[in-house]
Amino acid sequence: MDSGPDKLAIAIPWARGLLGLRNPVLAASGTFGYGVEYMPYGDLAKLGAFVTKGISLRPMPGNPLPRVAETPCGLLNSIGLQNCGVERFISEYLPCLPDKGVKVIANIYAHNLEEFAELAGILSAETKLAALEVNISCPNVEAGGLLFGQDPQSAGQVTAAVKKRSGTLPVIVKLTPNVTDISEIAKACADSGADMISCVNTLSAMAVDVRSRKPLLGKGIGGLSGAAIKPVALRCVWQVARAVSIPVIGIGGINTAEDILEFILVGAWAVQVGTANFSGPDMIFRLPTELASRMDELGIASLESFRGSLQM
Repeated sequence: MDSGPDKLAIAIPWARGLLGLRNPVLAASGTFGYGVEYMPYGDLAKLGAFVTKGISLRPMPGNPLPRVAETPCGLLNSIGLQNCGVERFISEYLPCLPDKGVKVIANIYAHNLEEFAELAGILSAETKLAALEVNISCPNVEAGGLLFGQDPQSAGQVTAAVKKRSGTLPVIVKLTPNVTDISEIAKACADSGADMISCVNTLSAMAVDVRSRKPLLGKGIGGLSGAAIKPVALRCVWQVARAVSIPVIGIGGINTAEDILEFILVGAWAVQVGTANFSGPDMIFRLPTELASRMDELGIASLESFRGSLQM
């Protein structure tokens, strides 16, 4: 049996062809900066891809401090989508990335349909990008602040707006778990032209200090990530993979090769590693080799044959 990382290569189907990846290990948005921050710790080309932190039309200052707090088996954050804006991303960060072998997926967010469409149009011209990931866990200012991802109609509208301007880039829509039925949101995105679904984003949560009688985050409520949310993420991926015919990328609490296999077992084509990048910035670069070895130990001949093989 081939035990090398090359056995992990995948080709994810989308409307215009295949998104070829060296392996199914991707770095998640918000945990890997713009890629350049992690270049001292490993070869970006060893990953399937990495997803940039969220990019908006204009620079965003983010939320008040403190923005991060540890919880048992998890991490709370309320960064507030701080970023440099799309112009600076294109002029300063993209040119610093290697020209070959590195798959870059740009995560984008906005507060109305027009901004989403404009962002997609700007980034569609960048040859270094392999795909767009649309963060719909942000408030729709034209709908009174309701998150795009909490309403099927809004989720479908933003998907269609981005897809119309995305050019030759596949569109991945990232779903929030903070909904009653994630399958309905996924169906709306798929019906509106999404090429892939990634799930899940963070769970809405908070932590407090009984001594100061204050929340641990400056904004009070933030997003919970890490190992604590893996069971929720697995459930969401399983439900979405059964509800739509487009590929699903799993996110949530992935730390080991076996975690990756669990997500593939419930139907994911690939995974994104997030919070674990903070505790071990070089860990993600070892995961592809560890995944190949774990597959051999478990007698898994290929990811394709293993995908979605959960027996209920």
